[in-house]
Amino acid sequence: MRQRWLVALAVVLASAIGAKAQSWPTKSVRIIVPVTAGSAVDITARAVAEQLSSQLGQTFVVENRTGAGGTTGMGYVAKSADPDGYTILVHSAAYVIQPSTFPNLGFDAGRDFAGVTPLANVPLVLIVSPNKYKTLKDLVTAAKARPNAVNYATVGYGAAAHLTAERLRLSAGFEAQQIPFRGAPEAVTEVLAERVDFFFSPTLTAVPLVRDGKLNAVAVSSTKRAAALREVPTTVEAGYPNSDYNFWIGMFVPVKTPRDIIEKLYQETKKAMATKSVQDKLEALGGEPMAMTPTEWDKFLQTEIAMNSELVKAAGIKPNP
Repeated sequence: MRQRWLVALAVVLASAIGAKAQSWPTKSVRIIVPVTAGSAVDITARAVAEQLSSQLGQTFVVENRTGAGGTTGMGYVAKSADPDGYTILVHSAAYVIQPSTFPNLGFDAGRDFAGVTPLANVPLVLIVSPNKYKTLKDLVTAAKARPNAVNYATVGYGAAAHLTAERLRLSAGFEAQQIPFRGAPEAVTEVLAERVDFFFSPTLTAVPLVRDGKLNAVAVSSTKRAAALREVPTTVEAGYPNSDYNFWIGMFVPVKTPRDIIEKLYQETKKAMATKSVQDKLEALGGEPMAMTPTEWDKFLQTEIAMNSELVKAAGIKPNP
């Protein structure tokens, strides 16, 4: 008798959850972006939010909650008191770096979130001054000839550009000094001024300067060539195995969010990503499709967290206290 009652209860609960997912959203939804307005992550989130608002008839509000390398916004979503699809996180590849570089967060990126879907892969472009280097091999040769004399810019300790540079450095076997800056524009300015040797820049920032001949693009970080710079080889194609690093932007929700709501959010986001308005905005960023289901995305994220943990150790990057 008790077993029948439990089965009946489970059926009722499943039915209630399914109905809730079908009616979702019934109020405005917040998309938390843990980095500054105007960044590639922010622009992507706003493009998707605008389209989701149109599709679902509810307002999707983008809110920038910055600080502590992006972990402030992550923590806010992880501890959300309303894990019913009304608080969403849009973040970059920094998501899978932070478990290794910020060990005392009070939340776990690998356990406290559920992946919805990646939104785009945005290749980082290795830029140098044309007066100093013509190819990636030139840069590596110079770095090996003058250990620790070569430096590179990042947009913060433990950021994706930092890990990207370290992955290349370890593959190519040279030493270099990291110089962190507050943002990509400042880092690019220092490369232009030849005070910094190289920087893995977002495509949006780099391409106009490369086209004008003010900078050389000697490689891209991604597994395949960037659509915006087809003539530029990947770091692997340039001769450095295991040097590729994908900078992506993706969507997440608190892990307790019902799976039916996650599935609906995934399907609606997939539809939004297929619209011309969103595709045009991502193309302007240099963003490229990176389609995965929630299950595929979760598996990918676990692999990325493990890969970055090994990279942090190999590069001798010390976790933040």
